[in-house]
Amino acid sequence: MVSLKKLSEKPELLAPGHRLCAGCGASIIVRQVLLASDWPVVIANATGCLEVATTIYPYTSWRVPFIHSAFENAAATIAGIETMYQHLKKKGKTTEDIKFIAFGGDGGTYDIGVQALSGALERGHDILYICYNNGAYMNTGIQRSSATPKGASTTTSPAGKVIPGKKVYPKDLTGIVAAHNIPYCGQTSPSFYNDLIGKVHKALDTEGPTFLNIISPCPRGWRSETDESINLSKEAVTSCFWPLYEVEDGEWRLTGYSKQIAETKKEKTSAIDWMRKQGRFRHLFTEEWKSLLDDIQKQVDKEWEALKKKCGY
Repeated sequence: MVSLKKLSEKPELLAPGHRLCAGCGASIIVRQVLLASDWPVVIANATGCLEVATTIYPYTSWRVPFIHSAFENAAATIAGIETMYQHLKKKGKTTEDIKFIAFGGDGGTYDIGVQALSGALERGHDILYICYNNGAYMNTGIQRSSATPKGASTTTSPAGKVIPGKKVYPKDLTGIVAAHNIPYCGQTSPSFYNDLIGKVHKALDTEGPTFLNIISPCPRGWRSETDESINLSKEAVTSCFWPLYEVEDGEWRLTGYSKQIAETKKEKTSAIDWMRKQGRFRHLFTEEWKSLLDDIQKQVDKEWEALKKKCGY
């Protein structure tokens, strides 16, 4: 269990005053990640909302070493920095224990950054890659990504008479990463800070490449209220749309609230009720498209049952 008192005594490494939107999940995630580290860290950040809003020249919110990468190559950048560090250690020029973290949104991770990510994982760099997953290319105008949920309306999958928003389900990037047979990866949510901070600490304490996929509410793109972000990131978990789990040395495990659902100690809520609170799904609650709601709920249930089997239930 993470001690809130102990966390409150640690320095904040992401300064206030950044330009991220009210209710943005990314800044909450970054604060929790940085609080989780007991080591000095170096950060690489792909182009996106997080980078743009925290590093408006000549200002920065980062109180740790930080490098801005292009949209597609944050994983390659952090891998290069880690390689330089390993070289300096071999030469005896440093003995400090430093950790290396890359942040990227789902556009820069699921899509145009997946090649660099896969390469860094396969080469075995001692890094942690974190995807803050808000389900679209939010920074450039809310275009759909391969992480966008089925049925969500975006500027490139607009709901109307022709299509009901995005027509396909998102790909399972956490599963794709697990298939690289890396030491540690998983999914978590900022609403369950014990789970998130615990997983970040475990990832940083693990030698070799690690990965965390973290759901990141976006009021602008989700068309949700700014004070509902943490509740929405919680309901994504309780509805099993976004289960909490980890894969450590090939062993799949449910964690936290998701483990309690599997063991029938906690209630599984409705994914439809979760969608009802987001304007990006508003059109699904009309006569024209409401039949899709049951299909989406069935898919969530199907994926949840498949994940439980992987985790031994």
